[in-house]
Amino acid sequence: MSDDLGRVRQMWHLLEPLHAVLYYAPAAFEEAAELGYRTDERWPSYFAWRAAPLGEAGAVRVTSAFYSFSPEMVEQYVPDAWRVAAPDAVLAARLRAVDRTYRTVLGDAIDSPELAEAAALARRAAEAAEHAGRPLAAGNAALPWPDAPHLVLWQAATILREHRGDGHLAALLTAGLGPVEALVSFAGVGAAPVPVFRSRGWSAAQWTAARERLGARGLMDEDGQATAAGRELRAEVERRTDELAAGPWAALGAEDTARLEELLGTYWVGVIGTGLLPGENTLGIGKV
Repeated sequence: MSDDLGRVRQMWHLLEPLHAVLYYAPAAFEEAAELGYRTDERWPSYFAWRAAPLGEAGAVRVTSAFYSFSPEMVEQYVPDAWRVAAPDAVLAARLRAVDRTYRTVLGDAIDSPELAEAAALARRAAEAAEHAGRPLAAGNAALPWPDAPHLVLWQAATILREHRGDGHLAALLTAGLGPVEALVSFAGVGAAPVPVFRSRGWSAAQWTAARERLGARGLMDEDGQATAAGRELRAEVERRTDELAAGPWAALGAEDTARLEELLGTYWVGVIGTGLLPGENTLGIGKV
């Protein structure tokens, strides 16, 4: 991996937890409950929080944008999410949840000049992100920017992670990896245990059929492990994802990107230190 692409991936590793803490934070479940969502599991609020920038999108649109969730799983939560609360109400509660969570996690750093600087740099990168063919990035980029720097930081992190994610889907499509094949192949390279990926709602029969299709392409062996060709293809997908995510960082420039990397370390440690985020995830951070 080139130094430039290594920096692109490192920025994702630093920003992803700052975004994803929303899906696990106690304050987010409390806000979701106030709206009327079930909180005995995380999925009702997850689909609402993440899909709200798309408006009252139905299950087909959300399945398309989220990609790796089974259509049957999405249909369990969408469009019912909008019968519980309208997207605008969800978006307002989302910001309240982030505000409460960041104040708890980051403490006095909320009002620091360093956080304000990090927010300004991250916003510049996010505003440089191209939106064509990237529905989740575009949906978040169309939202008004909040005033508070810590909320600006979260929104910038969200735009940038969805920009990268949308590009990742393009890389998967180019590689001929459909939604379930994408998960099966990622499990095959050891990114996370199979049950972590199966949480996306695919049945045992669907999982097995995907393994067989990948095996017929010479990408997976009989034990469900990626072959050399399978590992090479996954590495190419990740390299292409980094390339497609590079634009905002090129626009920000090497010096300012390095400064943002330096500033984010403290906040990354704060979020990781909460223990709220799962150690194993479908993103394979730290594995690939």
